[in-house]
Amino acid sequence: MLESAADKLKEALKAWTMRMVPEDLPQKVAAARAKQNEFGLDPFGYSMDFAFSGIAPFVWLYKHYFRVDTQGLENIPRGRVLLVSNHSGQLPFDAAMIGMAVLVEADPPRPVRSMVEKWMPTLPFVSIFMARMGQVVGTPENCKRLLEAGEAILVFPEGQRGINKHWRDRYQLADFGLGFMRMALETDTPIVPVSVVGGEEQAPKLFDLKPLARLLGFPSFPITPTLLPIPLPSRYHLRFGEPLRFEGSPHDEDAELEHKVREVKATIQAMLNKGLKERKRVFF
Repeated sequence: MLESAADKLKEALKAWTMRMVPEDLPQKVAAARAKQNEFGLDPFGYSMDFAFSGIAPFVWLYKHYFRVDTQGLENIPRGRVLLVSNHSGQLPFDAAMIGMAVLVEADPPRPVRSMVEKWMPTLPFVSIFMARMGQVVGTPENCKRLLEAGEAILVFPEGQRGINKHWRDRYQLADFGLGFMRMALETDTPIVPVSVVGGEEQAPKLFDLKPLARLLGFPSFPITPTLLPIPLPSRYHLRFGEPLRFEGSPHDEDAELEHKVREVKATIQAMLNKGLKERKRVFF
C-alpha cells in the first residue's frame, strides 16, 4: 500500500514537472547522460527518472516564486566544467536555482552536480534523496571522478561563510577556499563564474542560535524574519560569465594558487556589483 502511494506521488510530481518544462527535455538529458546500471542509477546514485519527479517544486520556484532572470548560459562549455558561484540566503535555494537554469534553459540541458557539506547527508532521509537528485559530498575524490566523467560541478568556495552572512555583509564575498582551483588545474577544467543576485534578500539573517545549532549538529541555526525555513519571494538574477582557464600545477604553493583564486573572486564580485547596479527592484 505504501509503495503504491509512493509510486502515485512520484508520477504526480513527474507530471507536474513535465507541465513546466519542454516536452523533449527528458530525451535531451538522457542522450547526454553516461550509461546507468539496470536500476537506472549512475555510479554516484543519480537517477534521472527520480530527479524529474523531485525537481517539480524547484522548477515551480524557479519560474513562479523567484521568477529567475538568467543570462549567459551560452558561456557554459560542453564537457567538464566548474561553475563557481557566490553563496547566500541561509538555505541553498541559490544552488537549486542554478541547477534549474542549466537543466531547464541551457542548450544542451544537463544536470548540475553540487558539492555539498559533509554534515548534510547525516540528516534523516536526506542522504538517499540527495544522491538520487545528483548531489555529492564535496570530497576531492568525488569531484575529480565527476569531472573526469564530463560533468558540470557547482562549487561555492565561500562555503558556510557565504550562506550564513549577516545582513550587513550581503553581496560582499567571504574568503574563497583553494580546493576548487587545485581541482581545476589537476583536471584541466574551465571555470565559469556565476553571480547570484536575490539570494541575500530571501532570508536576511537577524542572529544565530548557536546553542541550538550545536545541539542539532548544524554549523548554524539562523533566525530570519519568517522564523521558518521559508524564503521571501525575492527575484533572482543569475549571470554566467565567460569561462576562465588557468595554467599551473595543483601542487603549487598556496600563494601562487591564491593569486589565481583572487582573479576568480574579483570576477564574481564585479559581476555582483554590476548586477546590483542594474537591478531595479528586489521583489518584483
